[in-house]
Amino acid sequence: MLAEAREAPSAVARQLAENDQAYSDFGALLRSKPPSSVLTVARGSSDHAAHFMAYLIMARMGRLVTSLPMSLITLYQSQIQCDGLAAMAFSQSGQSPDLVAPMRYFTDGGACTAAFVNDPESPLAKAAQWVFPLHAGAETSVAATKSFITQMVAGARTVAAWQDDLVLQAALSALPGVLSRAAHADWTPAVDALVNADKLFVIGRGTGLPVALEAALKFKETCAIQAEAFSGAEVKHGPMALIDEGYPLLIFAPRGPAQAGLLALADEMRARGAKVLLAAPGGTPHANLPIVETASIELDPISVVQSFYPMVEALARARGFDPDKPKFLAKVTRTQ
Repeated sequence: MLAEAREAPSAVARQLAENDQAYSDFGALLRSKPPSSVLTVARGSSDHAAHFMAYLIMARMGRLVTSLPMSLITLYQSQIQCDGLAAMAFSQSGQSPDLVAPMRYFTDGGACTAAFVNDPESPLAKAAQWVFPLHAGAETSVAATKSFITQMVAGARTVAAWQDDLVLQAALSALPGVLSRAAHADWTPAVDALVNADKLFVIGRGTGLPVALEAALKFKETCAIQAEAFSGAEVKHGPMALIDEGYPLLIFAPRGPAQAGLLALADEMRARGAKVLLAAPGGTPHANLPIVETASIELDPISVVQSFYPMVEALARARGFDPDKPKFLAKVTRTQ
């Protein structure tokens, strides 16, 4: 897991060196025939990556994006209308029937379909009209790392192509160097603070919330910690009642519109006696987990998760677990 997490910068560089024309053509199609609705199709970590792209689309373009509950097609046989629909699937393996069947349904129904997948020969790739390989290379760790990061990059590339945004494209091109630094950021305070934890809240907001969701999943998978992800606003609607003296919180506060509220939440919880781990850019008061800034505020969550992965791998080992062999889990999960 650690080796693959630290391979992410080179995987991102490989991806950015390929398929420029395909992204450009896809973006031109979306501009010339704007979809009336946008749907993402994904599970697990891939769904979190899709959520990142969805947030960029909604924030930048004002277009609502929905995440498909897969059982609508495979179990409930719902006849979803395909006119004007753009359906975008995210997967590492491209094998699970609850991804393949909906994409085949949408393609056959006349929707615009695209698959962002590590295996361009997979059933999912064959079910879609457009295929965008992740170029992550072989990923054998059960816990996804570099495939998740390359999915986030692919989503941001899609948004940049859709808007023909040269500034975002330039920021993406600088990512490999930034991620190389982020992969070696010192997040050991989190290992020390969480080595004996049995529960944890992971807090993010906006484009940082998908990373909080991914982090909570990784704590469960590799460390056997009951971690739950919340937005910085949602946590105040009830979950906050659980937070008292010593309760651990990991708060992701990258740059952007949500940062001020997240920093205020960190201060409030610290005053309550909670054990607050704050990931924020250098120079932020009370930050104990450094965020390496990218060339775009919107891409900072990618840097955050790049720094998170080596930390959670080390935490798993410190707790006596093998992060490469999580209990009861397999690399490829096939669900209906």
